[in-house]
Amino acid sequence: MKIVADLSLYPLKDGPVPEIISFIKEIRLQPGIEIVTNQLSTQMRGDFDSVTGAINLCMRKVMEASSNTVVLVVKYLNVDLEIGRTPSLTPER
Repeated sequence: MKIVADLSLYPLKDGPVPEIISFIKEIRLQPGIEIVTNQLSTQMRGDFDSVTGAINLCMRKVMEASSNTVVLVVKYLNVDLEIGRTPSLTPER
């Protein structure tokens, strides 16, 4: 089953956010996943096991490496949406 995930990572501290950068760099190395990152969140698209496995692996690495508390918010959609382009807001005719 193909899914889309929308992720937002929040380190609970003041100052720079190296945990976010580390997480994004690590998630981009995972095979079989399409990834789009913008200023607000990261979207992932791929097979259910690939997407959820990559999230779990990378989140574990960030949590183990950080002395700060981090919060990851994930929304899963059980559809295969295109994430690399801006969606149309008007219905197709």
